[in-house]
Amino acid sequence: MKDRGSRKKQVGTVVSNKMDKTVIVSIERTVQDPVYKKYVRRRGKCVAHDEQNICQIGDKVMIVETRPLSKTKCWQVREVVEKAL
Repeated sequence: MKDRGSRKKQVGTVVSNKMDKTVIVSIERTVQDPVYKKYVRRRGKCVAHDEQNICQIGDKVMIVETRPLSKTKCWQVREVVEKAL
């Protein structure tokens, strides 16, 4: 059986869970400025599928790329890395 390739994985923080079976995850990364060589934080948001509705705001989660589930949803929550306080 052939391997389907490695899927992208990201770790981010849940910023919204108001939708049913869907969460919005904020992913933060650091990039170096091309001119000044200073490191700057960049944020992006992904819409992810949460089948059991277990994620709460502030949780750190691992999301993995999947087939398109809706117009904006192409990520799925793999595991909750750290629960919010």
